[in-house]
Amino acid sequence: MILTSLSLYLYRLPLDSFLPVGKQRIDHRKGLVLQAKATADGEVCDTEISNAEVTDSEVTEGEVKESHVEIAPLSGFDIDQQPLSGFSRESLDEVQQALTVLLPKLQNQSIDCLLEQAEASPYPSIAFGLSLLHAKLSGKLDAVRPLTTAVPLIYQPTDAPKAELIAKIASLKPSVRSVKVKVAQTSMEDELSLIYGILSQRPDLKLRLDANCGFSLEQALDFAACLPLDSIEYIEEPCQHPQDNHTLYRAIPLPYALDESLNDPDYQFVMHEGLTALIIKPMLLGSIEKLQRLIDEAHNHGVRCILSSSLESSLGINDLAHLAAILTPDEIPGLDTLTAFSQDLLVPSGKLQCLTLQCLTLNQLERVASTVQD
Repeated sequence: MILTSLSLYLYRLPLDSFLPVGKQRIDHRKGLVLQAKATADGEVCDTEISNAEVTDSEVTEGEVKESHVEIAPLSGFDIDQQPLSGFSRESLDEVQQALTVLLPKLQNQSIDCLLEQAEASPYPSIAFGLSLLHAKLSGKLDAVRPLTTAVPLIYQPTDAPKAELIAKIASLKPSVRSVKVKVAQTSMEDELSLIYGILSQRPDLKLRLDANCGFSLEQALDFAACLPLDSIEYIEEPCQHPQDNHTLYRAIPLPYALDESLNDPDYQFVMHEGLTALIIKPMLLGSIEKLQRLIDEAHNHGVRCILSSSLESSLGINDLAHLAAILTPDEIPGLDTLTAFSQDLLVPSGKLQCLTLQCLTLNQLERVASTVQD
């Protein structure tokens, strides 16, 4: 397939309630939508999703296919105008500038150039977006049913009464078996009260705790000593210093998962006692091929891999649900982050308004092809 049109749009979605980014909070989400059109040349398309149980898609010569992907680094500023820390290394401006330079070079090239550029890009969000675009244009995501089951996210919004939190817990469906709970956010007493409160209503639940590197080793030891360990699946990034995770596990056998540690550009998988899962945020890590390599290595050591959102819009969440069905079919992904969004983007998820391309701002720095506003 040949790329015949590439257009870049900017979106800004207000949030109905603040969303946690580590210990920080955001009240809106900004990102880019890359629209691509490709014309089939009659050949069979291939992809880098090597372990997926899907077949290649044959297309009719001359057929035009259109796809959209979200490219949205988790960066910017929080509600206090402080830079977001610990997530995407690149800014939205850097990504927009890089794509402005790159997209004209892709015009009239084979879609396989998307994979080449994904591997070459220094920006993980671009690498992931381009490899995802290749997979979508190749029809690889069309061949799978998305994973629609989600692990509910539980946290105490700073701008909402506790009654809403209690109501959310009470409304959990009987089919829900695990929930994710943000910790290291407020006082230890309040968070332990929340954990025991959840279990008092639903003693059958397993909890995935997420500390976002929020505890010192001493705090983590104090916190873990008070936990109902039989009800905890694992705790994500419990300690401020990753090497302390091993010390914590040796003292208290609380399995842990890595999340923020994976964002280190020098990260290499190393198996440690107590490591039970990797929380994989594709927008922060890079191309689908890179994700597949990491997943394969982790699985070889018996470590679970769970795809998770970087607070993408409904467009990005929908794509992650499809991707999870391919890369991690035996795990429920962590995609329960759309509740706070005021609007959907291109893909409806039940919001009152779903923005289309006409509602977005076309990148004025480049016009690689005439854009059809549909």
